Amino acid sequence: MSIVLDHVFVCCNPDGPEAEALIRAGLVEGSRNVHPGQGTANRRFFFHGGFIELLWVHDAAEASSPLTLPTRLLQRWQSRQTTSCPFGIAFGTNSDEVPSPPFKGWSYRPIYLPDTKSILFAEGTALEEPELFYMSWPHTQISTVSQPKNHPNGFQRLLSASVGVPAGTQLSEACNAVKAAGLLSFHTSSFFELHLQFDGERSEVLNFRPALPLVISARKRTA
Repeated sequence: MSIVLDHVFVCCNPDGPEAEALIRAGLVEGSRNVHPGQGTANRRFFFHGGFIELLWVHDAAEASSPLTLPTRLLQRWQSRQTTSCPFGIAFGTNSDEVPSPPFKGWSYRPIYLPDTKSILFAEGTALEEPELFYMSWPHTQISTVSQPKNHPNGFQRLLSASVGVPAGTQLSEACNAVKAAGLLSFHTSSFFELHLQFDGERSEVLNFRPALPLVISARKRTA
């Protein structure tokens, strides 16, 4: 059993107009979602492994409630184009058992999840770093069967992620832990950016900057 990269979120404008660029680039959009009580909504792109979530706040009152405010989703979203890293990196497990993540965290239990499930948010990360969280239930309980996963551009499975942060950024203990575990990489950049690598039917690079601080690439799948 092991911990794997489950999905990523990128903070975007209300209603996620940035998703149209991904569609034009050959990705098929899956179902949209609203998070009751959390004040956020999304547009999503699913793959045979992992997915990309474009996330925005649609109800600031819900996002600033005592339950949700500690997630800092509101603060991160509000300052996504200035001082906050606009990304969240979600980890999960690829087995029926649930190993402990490499970082210390606190349990978030939103009302849209059953009582048996919680999301573990990493402790001690700064808004200048990506949000790190762990889906603390077996991956086999997550069903995306109905979601479209075949894309005209051939992107197949999310393999890795690298977050660009300004030079001199001091990574927290949690970020250093996921880096040491090989779950996430960091690189120096003059602005926040997220690089995602997939396997696919051909090698390709899709750059969505500056509208969306996202670069996704595919390496040709070998037999």
